[in-house]
Amino acid sequence: MKANGADPTTPTEAGSNDMDDRRLTLIVVPHGDLETRTIEIPYGKLKVALGVTFAVTLFVAFVVASWFPVAAQASRVPALVEELEELEGERAKVVELAETLALVEAQYERVREMLGADAAMPESTVALPPLRDAAVPDALAGQLSWPLPIAGIPTRSQEQTARLGEHPGLDIAVPAETQIRAAASGRVKEAETDEVYGQYVLIDHGSGLESLYGHASRILVRPGDRVTRGQLVALAGTTGRSTAPHLHFEVRKDGRAVDPLQFIRQP
Repeated sequence: MKANGADPTTPTEAGSNDMDDRRLTLIVVPHGDLETRTIEIPYGKLKVALGVTFAVTLFVAFVVASWFPVAAQASRVPALVEELEELEGERAKVVELAETLALVEAQYERVREMLGADAAMPESTVALPPLRDAAVPDALAGQLSWPLPIAGIPTRSQEQTARLGEHPGLDIAVPAETQIRAAASGRVKEAETDEVYGQYVLIDHGSGLESLYGHASRILVRPGDRVTRGQLVALAGTTGRSTAPHLHFEVRKDGRAVDPLQFIRQP
Protein backbone atom coordinates (compact mmCIF):
# COMPACT_ATOMS: atom_id res chain seq x y z
CA MET A 1 0.00 0.00 0.00
CA LYS A 2 1.39 3.34 -1.02
CA ALA A 3 1.12 6.10 1.52
CA ASN A 4 0.06 9.62 0.61
CA GLY A 5 0.28 8.88 -3.12
CA ALA A 6 4.11 8.72 -3.04
CA ASP A 7 6.06 8.07 -6.27
CA PRO A 8 6.87 4.37 -6.49
CA THR A 9 10.37 5.15 -7.70
CA THR A 10 12.90 4.72 -4.91
CA PRO A 11 15.50 7.40 -4.13
CA THR A 12 18.32 5.13 -5.33
CA GLU A 13 16.67 4.48 -8.65
CA ALA A 14 15.99 8.17 -9.08
CA GLY A 15 19.65 9.00 -8.45
CA SER A 16 20.74 6.40 -10.98
CA ASN A 17 18.42 7.76 -13.66
CA ASP A 18 19.68 11.29 -12.96
CA MET A 19 23.28 10.10 -13.49
CA ASP A 20 22.37 8.39 -16.78
CA ASP A 21 20.58 11.48 -18.01
CA ARG A 22 23.49 13.82 -17.33
CA ARG A 23 25.10 15.37 -20.38
CA LEU A 24 28.30 17.23 -21.12
CA THR A 25 27.44 20.46 -22.89
CA LEU A 26 29.97 22.13 -25.19
CA ILE A 27 29.21 25.63 -26.40
CA VAL A 28 31.00 26.61 -29.61
CA VAL A 29 31.24 30.39 -30.13
CA PRO A 30 32.50 31.10 -33.66
CA HIS A 31 33.98 34.42 -34.70
CA GLY A 32 31.81 36.86 -36.58
CA ASP A 33 28.08 36.89 -36.74
CA LEU A 34 27.67 33.10 -36.89
CA GLU A 35 25.28 31.51 -34.48
CA THR A 36 26.52 29.90 -31.31
CA ARG A 37 26.33 26.10 -31.37
CA THR A 38 25.66 23.85 -28.45
CA ILE A 39 26.82 20.23 -28.46
CA GLU A 40 25.53 17.86 -25.84
CA ILE A 41 27.30 14.57 -25.16
CA PRO A 42 25.66 12.05 -22.82
CA TYR A 43 27.91 10.90 -19.98
CA GLY A 44 27.31 7.26 -20.96
CA LYS A 45 28.72 7.73 -24.46
CA LEU A 46 31.58 9.81 -23.05
CA LYS A 47 32.54 6.96 -20.72
CA VAL A 48 32.47 4.48 -23.61
CA ALA A 49 34.62 6.79 -25.75
CA LEU A 50 37.12 7.28 -22.93
CA GLY A 51 37.26 3.50 -22.34
CA VAL A 52 37.88 2.82 -26.03
CA THR A 53 40.54 5.53 -26.16
CA PHE A 54 42.28 4.09 -23.11
CA ALA A 55 42.20 0.56 -24.58
CA VAL A 56 43.57 1.79 -27.91
CA THR A 57 46.32 3.68 -26.10
CA LEU A 58 47.31 0.57 -24.13
CA PHE A 59 47.35 -1.50 -27.33
CA VAL A 60 49.55 1.03 -29.15
CA ALA A 61 51.90 1.20 -26.14
CA PHE A 62 52.17 -2.61 -26.12
CA VAL A 63 52.90 -2.71 -29.85
CA VAL A 64 55.59 -0.04 -29.52
CA ALA A 65 57.16 -1.77 -26.52
CA SER A 66 57.21 -5.08 -28.44
CA TRP A 67 58.69 -3.44 -31.54
CA PHE A 68 61.89 -2.20 -29.87
CA PRO A 69 63.33 -5.70 -29.11
CA VAL A 70 62.44 -6.83 -32.63
CA ALA A 71 64.13 -3.76 -34.09
CA ALA A 72 67.22 -4.38 -31.94
CA GLN A 73 67.44 -7.96 -33.19
CA ALA A 74 66.88 -6.85 -36.76
CA SER A 75 69.77 -4.38 -36.50
CA ARG A 76 72.08 -7.34 -35.74
CA VAL A 77 71.14 -9.22 -38.90
CA PRO A 78 73.86 -7.71 -41.16
CA ALA A 79 76.58 -8.50 -38.60
CA LEU A 80 75.23 -12.03 -38.16
CA VAL A 81 75.17 -12.55 -41.92
CA GLU A 82 78.79 -11.40 -42.17
CA GLU A 83 79.80 -13.69 -39.30
CA LEU A 84 77.98 -16.59 -40.96
CA GLU A 85 79.88 -15.97 -44.20
CA GLU A 86 83.18 -16.00 -42.29
CA LEU A 87 82.23 -19.26 -40.58
CA GLU A 88 81.33 -20.78 -43.95
CA GLY A 89 84.75 -19.75 -45.25
CA GLU A 90 86.47 -21.30 -42.23
CA ARG A 91 84.41 -24.46 -42.64
CA ALA A 92 85.48 -24.72 -46.28
CA LYS A 93 89.13 -24.46 -45.20
CA VAL A 94 88.63 -27.17 -42.58
CA VAL A 95 87.00 -29.43 -45.18
CA GLU A 96 89.91 -28.83 -47.55
CA LEU A 97 92.45 -29.61 -44.83
CA ALA A 98 90.53 -32.75 -43.88
CA GLU A 99 90.58 -33.91 -47.50
CA THR A 100 94.32 -33.27 -47.69
CA LEU A 101 94.92 -35.17 -44.45
CA ALA A 102 92.79 -38.07 -45.72
CA LEU A 103 94.84 -38.13 -48.93
CA VAL A 104 98.14 -38.26 -47.03
CA GLU A 105 96.89 -40.91 -44.63
CA ALA A 106 95.62 -42.99 -47.56
CA GLN A 107 99.09 -42.80 -49.13
CA TYR A 108 100.71 -43.97 -45.91
CA GLU A 109 98.16 -46.76 -45.54
CA ARG A 110 98.88 -48.00 -49.05
CA VAL A 111 102.59 -47.94 -48.27
CA ARG A 112 101.97 -49.83 -45.02
CA GLU A 113 100.01 -52.49 -46.90
CA MET A 114 102.72 -52.75 -49.55
CA LEU A 115 105.53 -53.09 -47.02
CA GLY A 116 103.99 -55.21 -44.31
CA ALA A 117 105.78 -55.57 -41.00
CA ASP A 118 109.01 -57.18 -42.29
CA ALA A 119 108.75 -56.73 -46.05
CA ALA A 120 111.93 -55.83 -47.90
CA MET A 121 112.00 -52.57 -49.80
CA PRO A 122 112.45 -52.70 -53.58
CA GLU A 123 115.97 -51.95 -54.83
CA SER A 124 114.84 -49.11 -57.07
CA THR A 125 116.02 -45.58 -57.42
CA VAL A 126 114.13 -42.58 -56.11
CA ALA A 127 111.58 -41.59 -58.72
CA LEU A 128 111.42 -37.91 -57.78
CA PRO A 129 113.20 -35.37 -59.99
CA PRO A 130 115.26 -32.82 -58.04
CA LEU A 131 114.03 -29.26 -57.98
CA ARG A 132 116.32 -26.50 -59.11
CA ASP A 133 117.09 -23.99 -56.38
CA ALA A 134 119.17 -20.96 -57.27
CA ALA A 135 120.47 -20.84 -53.67
CA VAL A 136 122.20 -24.22 -54.10
CA PRO A 137 125.51 -24.06 -56.04
CA ASP A 138 126.10 -26.86 -58.55
CA ALA A 139 129.33 -27.68 -56.70
CA LEU A 140 127.26 -28.96 -53.74
CA ALA A 141 125.21 -31.36 -55.86
CA GLY A 142 125.80 -34.96 -54.77
CA GLN A 143 127.56 -33.91 -51.56
CA LEU A 144 125.25 -36.02 -49.37
CA SER A 145 124.64 -39.77 -49.45
CA TRP A 146 121.30 -41.53 -49.29
CA PRO A 147 120.47 -41.75 -45.52
CA LEU A 148 119.09 -45.31 -45.66
CA PRO A 149 120.49 -48.77 -46.49
CA ILE A 150 117.52 -49.24 -48.90
CA ALA A 151 115.87 -47.02 -51.46
CA GLY A 152 112.54 -46.71 -49.62
CA ILE A 153 109.39 -45.22 -51.12
CA PRO A 154 109.22 -41.41 -51.18
CA THR A 155 105.65 -40.43 -50.25
CA ARG A 156 105.97 -36.67 -50.02
CA SER A 157 108.61 -34.34 -51.36
CA GLN A 158 109.37 -30.65 -51.13
CA GLU A 159 107.94 -30.39 -54.63
CA GLN A 160 104.48 -31.13 -53.19
CA THR A 161 104.63 -28.35 -50.60
CA ALA A 162 102.52 -25.91 -52.61
CA ARG A 163 99.74 -28.48 -53.05
CA LEU A 164 99.68 -30.18 -49.66
CA GLY A 165 100.79 -27.37 -47.40
CA GLU A 166 103.95 -26.47 -45.51
CA HIS A 167 106.28 -29.49 -45.56
CA PRO A 168 110.04 -29.00 -45.94
CA GLY A 169 112.13 -32.00 -46.84
CA LEU A 170 111.39 -35.51 -48.07
CA ASP A 171 109.30 -38.30 -46.50
CA ILE A 172 110.56 -41.84 -47.24
CA ALA A 173 108.40 -44.82 -46.23
CA VAL A 174 110.43 -47.67 -44.73
CA PRO A 175 109.75 -50.58 -42.34
CA ALA A 176 109.99 -49.77 -38.65
CA GLU A 177 113.48 -50.01 -37.12
CA THR A 178 115.20 -49.44 -40.49
CA GLN A 179 118.69 -48.01 -39.98
CA ILE A 180 119.09 -44.26 -40.46
CA ARG A 181 122.59 -43.25 -41.49
CA ALA A 182 124.38 -39.90 -41.55
CA ALA A 183 124.27 -38.45 -45.07
CA ALA A 184 127.75 -36.94 -44.58
CA SER A 185 130.36 -36.44 -41.89
CA GLY A 186 129.74 -33.76 -39.32
CA ARG A 187 128.84 -32.94 -35.75
CA VAL A 188 125.53 -33.81 -34.07
CA LYS A 189 123.95 -30.45 -33.33
CA GLU A 190 120.67 -31.71 -31.81
CA ALA A 191 119.32 -35.11 -30.78
CA GLU A 192 115.98 -34.38 -29.16
CA THR A 193 112.20 -34.89 -29.25
CA ASP A 194 109.84 -32.49 -30.99
CA GLU A 195 106.02 -32.38 -31.20
CA VAL A 196 106.13 -32.49 -35.01
CA TYR A 197 109.39 -34.29 -35.84
CA GLY A 198 109.14 -36.73 -32.94
CA GLN A 199 112.59 -38.04 -32.05
CA TYR A 200 115.04 -36.43 -34.46
CA VAL A 201 118.73 -35.88 -35.12
CA LEU A 202 120.20 -32.70 -36.62
CA ILE A 203 123.75 -32.89 -38.03
CA ASP A 204 125.91 -29.90 -38.94
CA HIS A 205 128.10 -30.69 -41.97
CA GLY A 206 129.80 -27.28 -42.12
CA SER A 207 129.60 -24.52 -44.74
CA GLY A 208 126.03 -23.79 -43.60
CA LEU A 209 124.82 -27.28 -44.61
CA GLU A 210 122.71 -29.33 -42.15
CA SER A 211 120.65 -32.51 -42.39
CA LEU A 212 117.73 -33.57 -40.19
CA TYR A 213 116.34 -37.07 -39.60
CA GLY A 214 112.86 -37.14 -38.06
CA HIS A 215 110.22 -39.55 -36.65
CA ALA A 216 112.87 -41.97 -35.35
CA SER A 217 111.90 -44.73 -32.94
CA ARG A 218 115.32 -44.58 -31.27
CA ILE A 219 118.23 -42.11 -31.29
CA LEU A 220 121.75 -43.61 -31.17
CA VAL A 221 123.89 -40.44 -30.93
CA ARG A 222 124.15 -37.46 -28.59
CA PRO A 223 124.64 -33.72 -29.20
CA GLY A 224 128.31 -32.95 -29.77
CA ASP A 225 129.16 -36.40 -31.20
CA ARG A 226 131.28 -36.50 -34.34
CA VAL A 227 129.81 -38.80 -37.01
CA THR A 228 131.11 -40.03 -40.34
CA ARG A 229 129.29 -40.55 -43.62
CA GLY A 230 127.11 -43.67 -43.42
CA GLN A 231 127.32 -43.97 -39.62
CA LEU A 232 124.21 -45.30 -37.88
CA VAL A 233 122.54 -42.43 -35.99
CA ALA A 234 118.94 -43.61 -35.40
CA LEU A 235 116.24 -46.17 -36.23
CA ALA A 236 113.15 -45.33 -38.29
CA GLY A 237 109.79 -45.13 -36.54
CA THR A 238 106.57 -43.15 -36.37
CA THR A 239 107.06 -40.71 -33.48
CA GLY A 240 105.77 -37.14 -33.57
CA ARG A 241 103.20 -36.14 -36.19
CA SER A 242 103.25 -39.34 -38.20
CA THR A 243 100.76 -42.02 -39.22
CA ALA A 244 103.13 -44.78 -40.42
CA PRO A 245 106.84 -45.69 -40.16
CA HIS A 246 108.94 -43.40 -42.33
CA LEU A 247 111.96 -41.13 -42.33
CA HIS A 248 111.54 -37.39 -42.63
CA PHE A 249 114.80 -36.30 -44.27
CA GLU A 250 115.40 -32.56 -44.38
CA VAL A 251 118.36 -30.57 -45.72
CA ARG A 252 118.99 -26.96 -44.71
CA LYS A 253 121.35 -24.52 -46.34
CA ASP A 254 122.16 -21.45 -44.24
CA GLY A 255 119.15 -22.19 -42.06
CA ARG A 256 116.67 -22.50 -44.94
CA ALA A 257 115.10 -25.80 -45.99
CA VAL A 258 116.02 -26.76 -49.57
CA ASP A 259 115.26 -29.71 -51.81
CA PRO A 260 117.28 -32.68 -50.46
CA LEU A 261 117.47 -34.34 -53.88
CA GLN A 262 119.76 -31.58 -55.14
CA PHE A 263 122.44 -32.70 -52.68
CA ILE A 264 121.99 -36.47 -52.71
CA ARG A 265 123.67 -39.13 -54.76
CA GLN A 266 120.56 -41.24 -55.29
CA PRO A 267 120.82 -44.98 -54.57
